[in-house]
Amino acid sequence: MLSTRTTPTRDVIGLDGLWRFALDAAVGAEPWTARLDTELEAPVPASYNDLFVDPAIRDHVGIVWYQRDVRVPRGWTGERIVLRFGSVTHSALVYVNDALVAEHVGGYTPFEADLTEAIHAGEEFRLTVAVDNRLTNVTIPPGSVTTGPDGRQKQTYFHDFYNYAGIARSVKLYSTPRSYVEDITVITGIDGAAGTVDYSVRIGGVDDAGVASRVRVLDEAGVQVAAAGGPAGSLRIHDVRLWKPGAAYLYDLVVELAAGDELVDSYTLPFGVRTVEVRGTEFLINGEPFYFTGFGKHEDTPVRGKGHDDAYLVHDFQLLEWTGANSFRTSHYPYAEEVLDFADRHGIVVVDETAAVGLNLGVQGGLTGIPPTPTFAEENFGGETKNVHAQHLRELIARDKNHPSVVMWSIANEPASNEEGSREYFEPLVNLARELDPTRPLTYAAVMFATPANDKIGDLFDVLSINRYYGWYVFTGDLTTAESVLEQELRGWVQRFGKPIMMSEYGADTQPGLHSVWDMPWTEEYQTDLLATYHRVFDRIPEFVGEHIWNFADFMTGPGIHRVDGNKKGVFTRDRKPKGAAFSLRSRWRGLDGRKPGSDS
Repeated sequence: MLSTRTTPTRDVIGLDGLWRFALDAAVGAEPWTARLDTELEAPVPASYNDLFVDPAIRDHVGIVWYQRDVRVPRGWTGERIVLRFGSVTHSALVYVNDALVAEHVGGYTPFEADLTEAIHAGEEFRLTVAVDNRLTNVTIPPGSVTTGPDGRQKQTYFHDFYNYAGIARSVKLYSTPRSYVEDITVITGIDGAAGTVDYSVRIGGVDDAGVASRVRVLDEAGVQVAAAGGPAGSLRIHDVRLWKPGAAYLYDLVVELAAGDELVDSYTLPFGVRTVEVRGTEFLINGEPFYFTGFGKHEDTPVRGKGHDDAYLVHDFQLLEWTGANSFRTSHYPYAEEVLDFADRHGIVVVDETAAVGLNLGVQGGLTGIPPTPTFAEENFGGETKNVHAQHLRELIARDKNHPSVVMWSIANEPASNEEGSREYFEPLVNLARELDPTRPLTYAAVMFATPANDKIGDLFDVLSINRYYGWYVFTGDLTTAESVLEQELRGWVQRFGKPIMMSEYGADTQPGLHSVWDMPWTEEYQTDLLATYHRVFDRIPEFVGEHIWNFADFMTGPGIHRVDGNKKGVFTRDRKPKGAAFSLRSRWRGLDGRKPGSDS
């Protein structure tokens, strides 16, 4: 799915701002048929949970309503008119005036509604959105909803971050010609000093007879460096400048539709020329070994929740650069498109993850890892859930396939890969991902209960990503034992699977300002020492290709006796103040330029 852009043939208007807002119980049976009877307003983009002081809103389970009035620009007569949501968490019904125009399930991928026949240029329409935050065994991520004795619904979910909901990304109305560029796919390669670009263009619309397509490549100075005709083909860029980690370079692929000498539609797609490959136990970018340094992150800020914020985007990337990080994982869901665009422009490498977190009922068994019922039983996640997961994977790859910063797809975080049924669940998804994008490696983040001895899916993937908390949840305060057990296990993964291995989560909750001369959990010194313990192990294993700390910054969770105002494993506080470990990471990572610490190449 192409992102919205203003071009010589397309216009875009933003619909962000304050919308009317109401809980479902506060309005009538068909609130989309009239102006919402409410005094509340909510900003878009933002999660609604932390905006209001009323706990009934923060703890609400079910549908809320957003509404605003929109005027269509007068100049859009005869154009195709499309409404686009960056995301709605977790499902949406969209109404224009009295008519339902779109439905979408999945809280982190975009969707559109073609309004060409429903609205008219120069006129105003009423836009109403029903937002449902409920998670069930057939949603991604999964959860369950129960009804208490007082009739209130209660949401349970199996992931350790707050279930923020709302319209958290931008809403836009845009126009295209009736014949238009519907989709573009770009695959790049390297041939000596030249770059190769295989492209395909999908044309949409009812008036496409006699419409021809042509493409040209412009460098960052706007100079044309390649051109071709037709909806699919190959281009060659001589003396190509590669997209590299820490040294991004983007070309523009200008796709034009024309009828004779008349320009029908134009769309410009930024892209980078680079290759990604797993060879043996190495992860290669542009044919050179690459070592991941960075974090698992969250889209999480005070008040806004998961609402996208450009100020935090810029500041977070500044902190990534300050620490020497070269990459991050979009844990545990696809991030806003603006984040990947920024990563493309600034040379930050991304492991792009689906929202499939919580496919593991073993977490209900605590550290025993014993599920109350099998995770992949038909009544749990072994039935329709897999189809929902597959659709989410399709939408993720369709959205992000052209981003040079995205070097690997993560299919799931901490699934029950140690349980029976996991292989039957994941093998079709792996095959689907490879069919949709044969150019990028695949990974998943292995949970603590999955070991080299019992994991059932590791051979399906290209890179083994491991989440481990030795020294925190187990062997708490005993870093000597943690170091020994960690090394033994990591070598076990290498021995069994013979694949590159990286740590996708490791860390310790840390209260800023708490100090001790001993190995005392929650202190800043303990977080620093725990990370150093892990790093010693990583540096001793040749097959190790990366370290992503959990987490970049503290983040909000649901209430729990082991959570004090959220998860405190951040190297930065929730408002982005550094803890002591941030300075030790800066000393370890700065100047590596993609090399493994302690290596010469």
